[in-house]
Amino acid sequence: MSIIVQKFGGSSLADAKCIERCAQRAVKTFQEGHQVVVVVSAMGDTTDRLANLATQITGKPSKREMDMLLATGEQVSIALMSMALDALGVDAVSMTGRQIGLVTDQVHTKARIRSIDTDRLKNELDSGRIVVVAGFQGVSEQDQITTLGRGGSDTTAVAIAAALGVKSGSGGCEIYTDVDGVYTADPRRVRNARKLDQISYDEMLELASLGASVMNSRAVVFGQKYDVPIHVRSSSKPDEGTIITKETPAMEDIKVVGCALTPDLGRLSLRGIPNKPGIQALIFGHLSDAGVLIDDIMQTEIGDTATISFTVEHQDLAEVKPSVQKALEEIGSGELAIEVGLAKVSAVGLGMRTHTGVAAEMFSALGKAGIHINNITTSEIKISCIVPKEHGDLALQVVHDAFGLDQRDQSSDSSKTINKVRKPL
Repeated sequence: MSIIVQKFGGSSLADAKCIERCAQRAVKTFQEGHQVVVVVSAMGDTTDRLANLATQITGKPSKREMDMLLATGEQVSIALMSMALDALGVDAVSMTGRQIGLVTDQVHTKARIRSIDTDRLKNELDSGRIVVVAGFQGVSEQDQITTLGRGGSDTTAVAIAAALGVKSGSGGCEIYTDVDGVYTADPRRVRNARKLDQISYDEMLELASLGASVMNSRAVVFGQKYDVPIHVRSSSKPDEGTIITKETPAMEDIKVVGCALTPDLGRLSLRGIPNKPGIQALIFGHLSDAGVLIDDIMQTEIGDTATISFTVEHQDLAEVKPSVQKALEEIGSGELAIEVGLAKVSAVGLGMRTHTGVAAEMFSALGKAGIHINNITTSEIKISCIVPKEHGDLALQVVHDAFGLDQRDQSSDSSKTINKVRKPL
């Protein structure tokens, strides 16, 4: 008997009717003969509302207490979802992250999963129940409630699927959301964005890390590492959605599969620091301790001194600034400069490995649109440009159009991949 993990996001659980509709999907899957685990987020805007309440109490709430507060949102959802399943005649049991043995590190608000004890989960499934799990949360080895950060319920769902041994051909992980799949760009920003039938783990990971909010990047990592097929689908439509899967040879025929925008970035520059070995390790050691994700690192050298610059999301500036200042104090020289009002537009595709001229096409399109490029970074399958924030949306549209992403047909392999997953309900 195969296992299907179904994750429903907050917008899919906005009210009682939405919860009932999601419960009906889970019951249909259960009646088809699958064992079913349902992972839920907090209802609607509950997480934002709770966070806003915290800031009304104090301008700098404790991260431990924020985790304690925000974890309650998912507990409401699991209870209501279990009630809805019971009302449809299916035995269900709700469980928190702690109850399923989801153990994390001790980094509050951005915890990482260390392990999942599946014994209780398996016992409940083998008893014929649908198990409803609170996403986004776990418990540290120090017995503290932790949360996994933005998109944490996606990570919970794929991690549970991996822990239960779900692989291609033996079940899958279905991510239900308010969009009907993965698009060539954010359809709210790009008027002619097109839904993809399939995308590779590597491409999805790049897009997710660059601002494509449909999937959490850590969830994709779990899927790739443990060969868990991920099916992104609409919670309100019967569309087949998008399959996130292993790379196929045909995928390299497409130079660029999608593009993404990271809309709010800040850049920190440490100027006039000594140009000698060990300085970089000191600086980024402090940043690592802060637990903040950084990107686009650049170093320039002028004689015996250097400037090291890097970008972070705008909301992380206040958190990372003390770490940088502490590093400068230890170095004993240098100054910190902070720039705001930046964005990053990126193009992603496995075909960059074998096609030339992709960078030239992207730079030419941005240049013709009069968009200034502040910095460029690349990887094997990605090209990113830092641009002024006010030109972010235009840059995204321009890059999307430059590669004809609204017109490109999917390879013949895509239909074969779709046929290997469950048909829409």
